[in-house]
Amino acid sequence: MLTAMFLAALILITVHSQETEETITYTQCTDGYEWDPVRQRCKDIDECEIVPDACKGGMKCVNHYGGYLCLPRTAQIIVNEREEAAAESTSGRNNVIRRTPADPHRAPPNPTHQIQCAAGYEQSDHNVCQDIDECATGSHNCRADQVCVNLRGSFSCQCPPGYQKRGDQCVDIDECTLPPYCHHRCVNTPGSYYCQCNAGFQLASNNHTCVDINECDANNPCAQQCYNILGSFICQCNPGFELSSDRINCEDTDECRTSSYICQYQCVNEPGKFSCVCPEGYQVVGGRTCQDINECETTNECREDEICWNYHGGFRCYPRNPCQEPYVLTSENRCVCPVSNAICRELPYSVVYKYMSIRSDRTVPSDIFQIQATTIYPNTINTFRIKSGNENGEFYLRQTSAVSAMLVLVKSLSGPREHIVDLEMLTVNSLNYRTSSVLRLTIIVGPYAF
Repeated sequence: MLTAMFLAALILITVHSQETEETITYTQCTDGYEWDPVRQRCKDIDECEIVPDACKGGMKCVNHYGGYLCLPRTAQIIVNEREEAAAESTSGRNNVIRRTPADPHRAPPNPTHQIQCAAGYEQSDHNVCQDIDECATGSHNCRADQVCVNLRGSFSCQCPPGYQKRGDQCVDIDECTLPPYCHHRCVNTPGSYYCQCNAGFQLASNNHTCVDINECDANNPCAQQCYNILGSFICQCNPGFELSSDRINCEDTDECRTSSYICQYQCVNEPGKFSCVCPEGYQVVGGRTCQDINECETTNECREDEICWNYHGGFRCYPRNPCQEPYVLTSENRCVCPVSNAICRELPYSVVYKYMSIRSDRTVPSDIFQIQATTIYPNTINTFRIKSGNENGEFYLRQTSAVSAMLVLVKSLSGPREHIVDLEMLTVNSLNYRTSSVLRLTIIVGPYAF
């Protein structure tokens, strides 16, 4: 049955000659086959390879003897090789009747009858039917926006890639409306499309996926520190700097401006940091605090007959023997007026020299110095008073016991300044014995409150 179907398309042409009678057979293969000059037989044409988009709708193309099938992609095909070989061997036939020419060297005459070719074919120089390439000859009727595809015996008008037929016209396929081809954004173009990425991303090598751009590695935009994040980056500044309004550059932080208490005395701003300085006579301790320098231990410039007294912010040199006539030095800083000297009867028996230093603008009231009797006589009464040096009422002397009193600062003193206050202790008894002693207190007020 299969052989009869393929033999039905064979064309047999008989040619008669006057000299001798001979028969010449010309063979034409049926549709779906073509002549194989090497194997001298008809072979099957694989339409699945030469026909573009042979199957639609997700079907797969399966080549078949003399044609092809469109089957679901899950279909399984079993090929019978024997039937295929039989089909190729019977798809065309050469019927040759031997001839006996009068002259064996005489060439056979040209056939007197022309073969008839089907539509889409034409007679070749070898008197066989060959396909007409309508796309090459321009004999097709495809529109200017269509692509001509030659078929055996015909042609097909198809739309170029990226277009689809709508009626007789080819319209652009909007790939951006189809399943997502692009990771971020899709831009449709005539016959195609391309993908775009959001800011901070770039297209991967597949032109579809978007990958993060590490701005810190590619081109560090930050003035100091750069930290990459997904799709962007953030800048940070080193200690002592702060981000400017553009969030990229760094500006020096003026720590001295942000707080007036950052340094005890004076703050000096520097690029990226600050430092504290102290006035003359002080040194920086702990980076911010000012501490008095004891010049009497470091740079004692006093003479041998002087003693060095350190105070807040400086030092003073006082005589080792502060006694003035008629007083004589009996011990360190203690001067006594001899009883044998008549002048001494009207003067305090002893004068003791003391020195102290207080900070400027000290909080008041404040106890600053205690005076106490060094010798206690029986049956005596001691009274205390400020003899001199309190003309402005900065001090008050409060008696704390029978033999002691406390000097109280009642008005704040601003330095640098020196006060000399004489504190007197008067001693009397029932026998009208009367004597007094003076403590000459030199108070040095430092220039600062530290």
